[in-house]
Amino acid sequence: MKKRVLITGAGSGIGLQLVRDYAADGWQVVACGRDRSRLEQVLEGVDAELCLFDMENREQSARVLSAQGELDLVILNAGTCEYIDDALRFDAALFERVIRTNLIGTVNCLAPLLTRIKSGGRLALVGSSVTWLPLTRAEAYGASKAGLDYLARSLALDLSPRRIGVSLIRPGFVDTPLTRRNDFPMPGRIGVQQASRAIRRGLARGKAEIAFPFVFVQVLRLLSWLPRGLWLRLARRTLRSTR
Repeated sequence: MKKRVLITGAGSGIGLQLVRDYAADGWQVVACGRDRSRLEQVLEGVDAELCLFDMENREQSARVLSAQGELDLVILNAGTCEYIDDALRFDAALFERVIRTNLIGTVNCLAPLLTRIKSGGRLALVGSSVTWLPLTRAEAYGASKAGLDYLARSLALDLSPRRIGVSLIRPGFVDTPLTRRNDFPMPGRIGVQQASRAIRRGLARGKAEIAFPFVFVQVLRLLSWLPRGLWLRLARRTLRSTR
């Protein structure tokens, strides 16, 4: 029998590429999003079942996702990014929006889906490499992704007795409609095809953490080992030079 995967954020970027690639590999794919016309347009010719709901609506998410059958793999990929441009005029509404989408929206999907994952199956949460280091303007985005980091690691402990694996996916910069809105250099940026390949390979191997691209990730890890004071001085100097 074909394996079955559910992917959120299927309308663009990494999620869209994952839907296309898993379908091409012969999986039964459930492609999730809010906008039917958008999904039908971008997935024309792709053998995928559409699943329509707003992940920020807990009741709707529970109702729609509870109707799903058994799943071998769940990839909770949907998310957003907004930046705090002026820390002294901290935008609490922006912070709430990002947390609600990236963290609460993911949790709204977890509740109905965890009981649908087969024993021996896998759950994947898409975090970010940004959580290795505090970065400028990333208070909201970084906090939401740091929450997913801890959530994934804690779930890995509690789901292990049920033989459900948990993977944390930590991309660097990937060329998507979301990152194209960024107004700063994005070192090591890769295409969605390369990102999808890294994710699918890592999940097939049962990796607990999937971080890419390799060189960019290694640089971030090395920088994260610097004393906090040294990193702050370096970050401030970088900020001054880019303004």
